[in-house]
Amino acid sequence: MPTPLLAPSLLAGDHANLAASAARVGQLGIPWLHLDIMDGHFVPNLTFGPETLAALRRAGSKLFFDTHLMLSEPHRYVEPFAKAGANLISIHIEPAYDHAGTLARIRALGCQAGIVLNPDTPADAVAHLLDQVDLVLVMTVQPGFGGQAFRPGMLPKLRQLAAWRRERGHTWRLEVDGGIDLANLPDCHAAGADTFVAGTSFFRSPDQAGFAATVARLA
Repeated sequence: MPTPLLAPSLLAGDHANLAASAARVGQLGIPWLHLDIMDGHFVPNLTFGPETLAALRRAGSKLFFDTHLMLSEPHRYVEPFAKAGANLISIHIEPAYDHAGTLARIRALGCQAGIVLNPDTPADAVAHLLDQVDLVLVMTVQPGFGGQAFRPGMLPKLRQLAAWRRERGHTWRLEVDGGIDLANLPDCHAAGADTFVAGTSFFRSPDQAGFAATVARLA
């Protein structure tokens, strides 16, 4: 299993000063920042565009931008996000488009590529793509808004994906996103997750350094 990582979600940061929220993540020695990109169609919310990433880069952020496209047509936007500074771009399996071709395009643009499953999507839906990705993201809430409650029924899906990773000798990261906090994080790790997206629970924590240290101790 890859070394455990915390990926704070900027969606829960200070929207009046996103650069400061990103800088706080870096000050704590956390290398990854999760960016939730929503289009108001695939999910019922609007968030950031490529210019937000570009502005964070101009503000000096050196963080690894873990960019999650919750879009009806993600294949149309991978290039703008890659050019804006994304390091990894994850796309959902649910919309109908050329998933394999889009993953290949992401890699051709110099980024790592990820595939994402919504809570009601079975692990089997991405089985044919597992040799083409650097990360698999399991949503443990219905995407669209932060602050939702974790759904423990997603743990078997994590275990199934982790088993396939082990059996096939793959090295991709297994990420979990949705209601992740210090109470359920150990269960996700035990199920095979190694990358933990935390939004509300991290940015509202009175001890963000302790939150990060808890993840580091999972290794």
